[in-house]
Amino acid sequence: MAEAQAYVEERHLLKSLRWWDGFVIALCNPGFLIASLGFSMGALGTWGAVFLWAVSAGVGMLQTWIYAETASMFPDKPGGISLYAHEGWRGRFSLVGPIGAFGYWIGWSVVLSIFGLLIGDLIQAQWFPGATWTVFDGAVHLGLPHFIALGCIIIVWALNIFGIRPAVWISYITGAGLMVPLAIFIVVPYFTGDWKSSNMTWALHGWGGFKLAMVYLFLMCWSAYAAEVCATFAPEYHDTRRDTTIALRSAGVFTLLVFLLFPLGAGGLGAPPAATAGGAFYVTDLTKMLGSGAAGVILVLLIGSLFLSMISSTADGSRALYGIARDDMTVKQLYHLNRYHVPARAMTVDLAVNVLLVLFIANNLAILYLSNIGYVLAHVFALSGFLLLRKDRPNWPRPIKVGPVWLVIAAVLVVFNTVLVIFGITNPTLTGYGTWTDMIIGVAVLLGSVVLFFYRRLVQDKSHVTFREEIPQMPSPEQMRLLTEETAVAAD
Repeated sequence: MAEAQAYVEERHLLKSLRWWDGFVIALCNPGFLIASLGFSMGALGTWGAVFLWAVSAGVGMLQTWIYAETASMFPDKPGGISLYAHEGWRGRFSLVGPIGAFGYWIGWSVVLSIFGLLIGDLIQAQWFPGATWTVFDGAVHLGLPHFIALGCIIIVWALNIFGIRPAVWISYITGAGLMVPLAIFIVVPYFTGDWKSSNMTWALHGWGGFKLAMVYLFLMCWSAYAAEVCATFAPEYHDTRRDTTIALRSAGVFTLLVFLLFPLGAGGLGAPPAATAGGAFYVTDLTKMLGSGAAGVILVLLIGSLFLSMISSTADGSRALYGIARDDMTVKQLYHLNRYHVPARAMTVDLAVNVLLVLFIANNLAILYLSNIGYVLAHVFALSGFLLLRKDRPNWPRPIKVGPVWLVIAAVLVVFNTVLVIFGITNPTLTGYGTWTDMIIGVAVLLGSVVLFFYRRLVQDKSHVTFREEIPQMPSPEQMRLLTEETAVAAD
């Protein structure tokens, strides 16, 4: 009994956020687009990239409407959509919970290493083009970008462990700065005459083009679906029902607009960059529109937006780990909040994982591919979990209840995302930077979650594993108290 008491979590996440704080945290989404756009335009053509980014963001926006209902059902659940997937599936197959949760976590966690390296690449290209020295660590030739990435990862970790408010305030600053480069790429090219329709190309032809489009739609989920991050902070909003709903839906609409207009503006500025161009083409485009001096200033703001994405990713991924530990799906040591009421241990796990990725994985796009398998699968489980919750818990209070048409939409999105996972897993080399090894690593991460699930249940809890758990038909008294504090709303 004494050992069990040692792991009782006495602290709680603080209800210190409003919906606009959630919206600012979700401003990480344009950063995801900025990081990936060059690769997609090089492979798909500029028109192809515009079309597929808009489709992907449209799907992401629809999903935010659905997730508002499940978030309102479980106002005490930190960790976002993976926890809703667990609630929907645990009466049918309990392993969906840990698999979905780890897939969701790794999808958000690896943002730190990917964006840290991109920030390093941009800084080197703009201000230190002659810094070509490297240090070989036995696996990777580490250059200036790698050490900048490590510094960014450590700073983001430090900002987050001192509470959500410092991270949010930094997000306000970098988010405000983000509006400037967004406006420049979305509006300015049409007035300066730099945007030319002749630069807009389409590279998707025949069956090969269709397969390539499906694989890229699979990869784009990592960026375009990210408005769901607002649901992760549901227990921390002052008014869970109102703030979660507005944050999710405003972030979804904003993401769709940006993911349509930003690629369109950037695509017409020049010939499509090479599929391996990364973010270097932004330096060229900004210099063309504004001159080298102003381009340097805007590049700083662009880097700030990537840093914002890293802050949001750490906050989100760590709460996912905390949430699954709280619900007995992984090692109980992660069910811990520090004196600032944030999951610092989970943040430290993120720190360690991403430092190792920077030091020992040469291709950060391979990191994106392997993490996306679990992330898209988490959406499959969350959307199907929504449908199962409607079937299995019809009387559970729903402060937000979407209309019947959303059941059909959710079913269609389950099929759509499942097809994307299938295309992604079976065509890892089609993009030119994924490999079968990356696919195996991505699947191994998900299998590792099952091992930790068994360890938690059998070793730490000294219990047994059941693949079909008993599910409550109504909330516990504590959950009911939280639910009755929320004002019921009419069905959409």
